Amino acid sequence: MYKLSNRSLGNLMMVDERLVTMCHRAIEVVNFAVICGHRDAKEQNDFYFRGMSKLEYPDSKHNKDPSLAIDAVPYPIDWEDQRRFYYLAGIFKAIAYDLGFQLRHGGDWDRDDIFKDQKFYDLPHFEIYE
Repeated sequence: MYKLSNRSLGNLMMVDERLVTMCHRAIEVVNFAVICGHRDAKEQNDFYFRGMSKLEYPDSKHNKDPSLAIDAVPYPIDWEDQRRFYYLAGIFKAIAYDLGFQLRHGGDWDRDDIFKDQKFYDLPHFEIYE
């Protein structure tokens, strides 16, 4: 059985409890790391100016308190293996559904289950969709 690392747990400290619960359930079936939770203004704007986010502070769900977004990657990390990112997204979405909330993935922003129609891919990104 897998377990969340101390770093992942730290990254979940300022995150909405629904996402935290989702992560605790998901780690029982798949290994992953939470690489980002809440972002302050400096972090968010750095991501924006580097082209890693489309939103400036305070418009990202990472900037809410608690954060309504996390970045999570399948472990061990292989940035080129998109299949594993989508596999993780499927597990997260199923657990979110079971917990009673909707989740949006950065590999399917419009939530139509067509992955090739995105203009911006952020495969580690997951956010509560309200």
